[in-house]
Amino acid sequence: MDPNEVVGWKEVILRLGAATLVGALVGLNRELRGKPAGLRTIALVALGSALFTLAGSGTVLDAGHSVNPDAVSRVIQGIVTGIGFLGAGVIIRDVRQHVRGLTTAATIWLSSGLGIACGVGAWKPVLVATVLTMVVLALLPRVEDLLHRHFSVPPEKPPN
Repeated sequence: MDPNEVVGWKEVILRLGAATLVGALVGLNRELRGKPAGLRTIALVALGSALFTLAGSGTVLDAGHSVNPDAVSRVIQGIVTGIGFLGAGVIIRDVRQHVRGLTTAATIWLSSGLGIACGVGAWKPVLVATVLTMVVLALLPRVEDLLHRHFSVPPEKPPN
């Protein structure tokens, strides 16, 4: 993305809409599994990240304004830090000292990355990362179960 590029309304709508859509897709997976951060949360994290990236990059400014390329980097750093705190809020340790919520925290963090990529219009990374995210969230739990059964290691189950 050229930091001095002026993005029209159609492009703004495309980028924000794409962030919302990929966030909703990832969030749907979490929602269907009854996880604490689901459809709305993940979609909003992706949308907010795209919005901050667009606004902070100055791509929606009038023509003639130049933007410091470092500004985009600082905006992204701020988003990643802030989302880290949000993700940390879903990680808990239960009475048996089992840690829960790591996948949800990672999903929140990753959905922010998807939103940032949408915000800068990095469509190939958005597509590849979305597909890989869905593979990890949908297929790897089954692989984990197979590995636990094959090696006779009982998977950790949350207490009732």
